[in-house]
Amino acid sequence: MNCLHNLPRFCPLSFETVATRHRNNLTLSQGFFNNSHQNRSMALKAASGSIPGADKSSVDKEVEKSETYSHSMAKAMGAVLFYKHELGMNYNFIRPDLIVGSCPQTPDDVEKLRGIGVKTIFCLQQDSDLEYFDVDINAIREYAKTHDVQHLRAEIRDFDAFDLRMRLPAVVSKLYKAINSIGGVTYIHCTAGLGRAPAVATAYMFWVLGYKLYEAHTLLQSKRECFPKLDTIKSATVDILTGHSKKSVTLSWEDSNCSSVEIAGLDIGWGQRIPLDFDDKAGLWYLERELPEGRYEYKYIVDGEWTCNKDELVTAPNKDGHVNNFILVLDDSSSDRVSLRERFASDDPDLTADERLRIKEFLEACPDEGL
Repeated sequence: MNCLHNLPRFCPLSFETVATRHRNNLTLSQGFFNNSHQNRSMALKAASGSIPGADKSSVDKEVEKSETYSHSMAKAMGAVLFYKHELGMNYNFIRPDLIVGSCPQTPDDVEKLRGIGVKTIFCLQQDSDLEYFDVDINAIREYAKTHDVQHLRAEIRDFDAFDLRMRLPAVVSKLYKAINSIGGVTYIHCTAGLGRAPAVATAYMFWVLGYKLYEAHTLLQSKRECFPKLDTIKSATVDILTGHSKKSVTLSWEDSNCSSVEIAGLDIGWGQRIPLDFDDKAGLWYLERELPEGRYEYKYIVDGEWTCNKDELVTAPNKDGHVNNFILVLDDSSSDRVSLRERFASDDPDLTADERLRIKEFLEACPDEGL
């Protein structure tokens, strides 16, 4: 993962865009465009025409929001992705009873989904996501409630693979229970419908519906070009099967002359920081933390300056020349655990019948608190 310490949450970056195949989409607008001058002009015209009464400055602001969001998404997810919020909701049927798409923006969008048989809208957005694009979630939920559509929320932080990993089991549990109780067509969405929603749909098909992981991924990609993080789904699968075990790790910075040391990355993402404690006797700053198994990148912030610790593992330079520290957290106390981890590190892992049963039992017993 690239270090994003020098980027704001929504930062303009250079990237290429792609055109997405849009099958079975009953809406007229589409939020993905090839990054040519002609198509950008067409997108601006479409945006202007899709907002009755909006003046140019208002449309320009919406376009700018989409562009900055898309740039951050492409950078953070390491994929070529683009989203045009101002062109309206877009979605694809993955299965006859399962749709993945972008966020409903108005009560009218709920009516559109209701018209194609949607019984449950499953929202993965946080409040900050909704506020960024000025989406009135209360109006959407009220319309759904009065028109026999179940609206559920299970928040996952955008652009954060670790938060996705930690929350995915409980989120899929809530989805699984909702589908079992209501039935009908389910609409899973995040903001753009390109990361979190596809990941949740893929995990649901893998854990519950009996698909192999890459079989589910292939089906999803055949309907909607997107970027579910398969390694994150693999890690979440192992977490369930191993009881979400963690190991204690200690990181340190040896410098008694500085006034503050923090760490970003690790399991909290690049947008947050953890302060280190100072040990007077040892003359060093340290952080003790329990982490699930996995590989974590991080960087130190010493008196406000971002830097790496040369005494700890360092990544190879990325395409921009940046490097980060990293740590591998592994539990080798059991040969079965090692074998399980190695199997799910392969290209096409599958679940045994017993493992799938254990996961379903976990999903059924998992509480909804914190979602």
